[in-house]
Amino acid sequence: MTQDQTAEQMPAAESADQSADQGPAAESAAPPAVDSERIKELEAEIAKLKNDVLYAKAETENTRRRLEQQAEDRGRYAISNIAKDVLSVADNLRRALDSVPASAREGNESLTALTTGVEMTERELLATFERYGIKLVAAQGERFDPNLHQAMMEMEDPSQIEGTVVLVMQAGYTLHDRLLRPALVGVAKGGPKSGGNNVDTKV
Repeated sequence: MTQDQTAEQMPAAESADQSADQGPAAESAAPPAVDSERIKELEAEIAKLKNDVLYAKAETENTRRRLEQQAEDRGRYAISNIAKDVLSVADNLRRALDSVPASAREGNESLTALTTGVEMTERELLATFERYGIKLVAAQGERFDPNLHQAMMEMEDPSQIEGTVVLVMQAGYTLHDRLLRPALVGVAKGGPKSGGNNVDTKV
């Protein structure tokens, strides 16, 4: 090897030595761009999966509550059909009592005993209704409510505020918070208006 060839190889050897000394520090100072993009993609994917999990948990909770409510409703309103049929028994007891005027009971022990027995039966039946959540709809003297009452006629009565229920033709009932049967009523008209508003008696 000549002296000139040795001189040409020296700078390359020095450069190699310098790169070896700076090796690990240089790599950590500038990470490859492709790794940064991949990290962003993974972070976005993780965020999406977190949202999916939260949505699934919320949907599961809503479904659980809906099923519990449906089960509760089935229990609360399971007697609706049989209750509607039994209401006719209460109607007939009331009709029987209404058909006997008070004057007819005076001096008639047999009729008095009979009507007293019917009254006791009616009270016991209504008490049983109450135990199962069946309640009478307030109607007589109340303001007409299309959610609870069904207007069968309008009656001229200037002494009553228009829209007041002045006649109950058939009692209405609710089962818990649901209407089981509307009260059939007659509604006053021709009297003063309540708050200047007309009452819509159409159902």
